[in-house]
Amino acid sequence: MPQITLPDGSQRSFDQAISVMDIATDIGPGLAKATLAGKVNGQLVDAAYVIEQDAEVAIVTTRDQEALELMRHDAAHIMAQAVQELYPGTQVTIGPAIEDGFYYDFARDEAFTPEDLVNIEQRMHEIVKRDLSIEREVLDREEAKQVFSDLGETYKVEIIDDIIPEGEEVSIYRQGDWFDVCRGPHLPSTGKLGKGFKLMKVAGAYWRGDSNNEMLQRIYGTAWPDKKQLNAYLHRLEEAEKRDHRRIGKKLDLFHIQEEAPGEIFWHDKGWTIYQTIQQYMRRKQREYGYQEINTPQVVDFSLWEKSGHAAKFSEDMFTLEAEGRQFAIKPMNCPCHVQVFNQGLKSYRDLPLRLAEFGSCHRNEMSGALHGLMRVRAFVQDDAHIFCTEEQIQSEVSDFIDFLHEVYHDFGFDEVIYRLSTRPENRVGSDEVWDKAEKALAEAMDAKQLDWDELPGEGAFYGPKIEFTLKDCLGREWQCGTIQVDFSMPGRLDAQYVAEDGSRHVPVMLHRAILGSFERFIGILIEHHEGNMPLWLAPVQAVLMNITDKQSPYVTETEKMLKNQGLRVISDLRNEKIGFKIREHTIQRIPYLLVVGDREMENGKVAVRTQGGEDLGSMPVDEFISRVKTQLESYG
Repeated sequence: MPQITLPDGSQRSFDQAISVMDIATDIGPGLAKATLAGKVNGQLVDAAYVIEQDAEVAIVTTRDQEALELMRHDAAHIMAQAVQELYPGTQVTIGPAIEDGFYYDFARDEAFTPEDLVNIEQRMHEIVKRDLSIEREVLDREEAKQVFSDLGETYKVEIIDDIIPEGEEVSIYRQGDWFDVCRGPHLPSTGKLGKGFKLMKVAGAYWRGDSNNEMLQRIYGTAWPDKKQLNAYLHRLEEAEKRDHRRIGKKLDLFHIQEEAPGEIFWHDKGWTIYQTIQQYMRRKQREYGYQEINTPQVVDFSLWEKSGHAAKFSEDMFTLEAEGRQFAIKPMNCPCHVQVFNQGLKSYRDLPLRLAEFGSCHRNEMSGALHGLMRVRAFVQDDAHIFCTEEQIQSEVSDFIDFLHEVYHDFGFDEVIYRLSTRPENRVGSDEVWDKAEKALAEAMDAKQLDWDELPGEGAFYGPKIEFTLKDCLGREWQCGTIQVDFSMPGRLDAQYVAEDGSRHVPVMLHRAILGSFERFIGILIEHHEGNMPLWLAPVQAVLMNITDKQSPYVTETEKMLKNQGLRVISDLRNEKIGFKIREHTIQRIPYLLVVGDREMENGKVAVRTQGGEDLGSMPVDEFISRVKTQLESYG
């Protein structure tokens, strides 16, 4: 007689084994209708799953996060069924749920066309309307292989051969006449998927991700609990397309990329101005927080990377070269070089914490297919820093770093941050006692700031735990940028020591920290977040002066010089064009202030001020405009 404990702590007893769906029915018909699956002792199961012993049970509906992955997995199965109904002879291979959607890889001689996607999506809606019951079956391994072999599904036979051990049974999920190998769980029926799905695109994909295997066709789709959420997602995609940093970067003449230097950026004047402005701002902020700025070599003997442990883990991602019989690596990260700076001269406990920062230029051999504008590059610069401290100083240093990070993110226009603490993995260095101290210090630093944070068990680095800081942009997308990591390993591997108060030698703790991550990626995020409308302090051109006739040209030139002497980034437009044309063009170029000069402004030493957003601020003396802009810029570097 199982006793069921529900999430609210209430309990229900039953005379015999009972399914999740029957428990929902016992609670109420409304809940039964909404039931998609269940969680039994924390494990996600089908609604038909039978419980024979006492258990903690939660009913999963569309309100639960787990439901979304189930729906996307079901959408993949329904898509595969639609494809095989419409195009007999097509083989299905692998079809998982992924972030924001699902895909399925198909083996088919003919290429899928956009018209095919329309037909497949329509057939999916028909299958949903059929409301086919989704049922789990179990077959003997050899029987399952024979069943799929008879159907000509050679890929499924290979999956069973490679994944299912001999003697084990194979889980099959059936909806109507169609079925597939799957661990599950799934929705009770195809009708539970609803109308919130759409097929997005077709792409090529190698079988099992191996370029030596045959090329398959991958159909991507998205699925949501209802049509409203689907439409909201599609709208976000449209907005993301409008904000694509590559398109805006070209339109605003910020940078370009070309095949002769894959994964590397050609910065143009305006883009480089943004880059330098950010660097100067970070340099000032780091000095305020007690960092020393250093610079370390780009090409370093490979033996250092072997000693630090990077060669064993990252050698495939490193660019290497030989000279005079020695092997070198172009540095993929800055940490081992910073330890070399620490090691110059014996340090005392009085020297700690020692904060070393570098705008470190790094190179990593990313796969060409993974490169993506500014977001994924081979050459990048990190706002990298390493804090050498004692165990007792970890919490205070992390606390100060969090303050630093919040100030920076706020100044760039990001006020929503997600905090995650990654704790000890199974394979790690250092004693449990030291890990306890480090994890506690990181947690207490966040608690002291009254931050809501999640724990990621086992996701820490082998050398220590870390906090990851993730930004949310205006479209709700998450970007993991900042991090602070506790390292018990590298300082000792690279012979770092300090003299403690009692005269003994100790290995310092090393805190790896970054706020922006890479400059390139962060600028890409900024462009998309602001849609190219950079805050005044970051705008590569802060104001443009425009004459109405040639008569005002000398006054415009003189005023431009005056504004530049005050440190403002200003250009003039003296072209023989109508003023309305000039205003439209510079508005499109996202210039914050548009300054128009006619005869009246010239005679009175003024400029007519308009904002990029279209607000007319009227005519004002040049000194008043300068004061206005400087007031806006006071808080920034």
